[in-house]
Amino acid sequence: MLAVEKLKIAVAEKALNFVRSGMRLGIGTGSTAEEFIRLLSIRVAQGLLVYGVATSERSALLCREFGIFLKSLEEMQNLDLTVDGADEIGPGLSLIKGGGGALVREKIVAAASKEMLVIADYSKVVDNLGAFPLPIEVNIFGFETTRRAIRKVALMLGLEANINLRKTEERPFVTDNGNFILDASLGPILNPESLSARLLEIPGVVDHGLFLQLASRALIACEDGRVELLAPSYRAFTYN
Repeated sequence: MLAVEKLKIAVAEKALNFVRSGMRLGIGTGSTAEEFIRLLSIRVAQGLLVYGVATSERSALLCREFGIFLKSLEEMQNLDLTVDGADEIGPGLSLIKGGGGALVREKIVAAASKEMLVIADYSKVVDNLGAFPLPIEVNIFGFETTRRAIRKVALMLGLEANINLRKTEERPFVTDNGNFILDASLGPILNPESLSARLLEIPGVVDHGLFLQLASRALIACEDGRVELLAPSYRAFTYN
């Protein structure tokens, strides 16, 4: 089996085939997206012209270091393509994102794009979302009250309800937007649409990591090094 790092490079390199000169490009966050940034910078140095909108301060910093020209979303508004990773990819290209803490900006940028191309390795493809804890960005004010409300919604929908405050070095993780993240271990999420709607009704919830009907296509690096393209119509994926 190829090392995971090599798979990330392989799928990031394949994503460059979808990038055209002059594009307004949403640039994702996470380890696979960082491989894409690095490879994109080589093309930019060779003369490819793109205008990027980064989905996190970390990605913005990398883009600037690698010479990728950035603009704000307010300057460009409508994007041609967003390339980003995912923590889980379920049927119909439903996603869980936010492991890197950038879910709100990632969702805003994806929604502003004509297309969202997901890049990931085969381990991220699942039959049902939910093995990866669902990140939920919440306002710092009253976050314990918000956590209790999230737990109530999860139990009402028949889900598990282990809701943990994300921490780094024993301190609460703070997003680029100045909020906390609650990681919700819910078990299999069989009705993500219903969960999404109920979570967004909770005062204090800024947004959650369920990305539904946003991804246009997904490039998946398989165990043997092949890269497969998935459309939203897929229902099962065999990678070996």
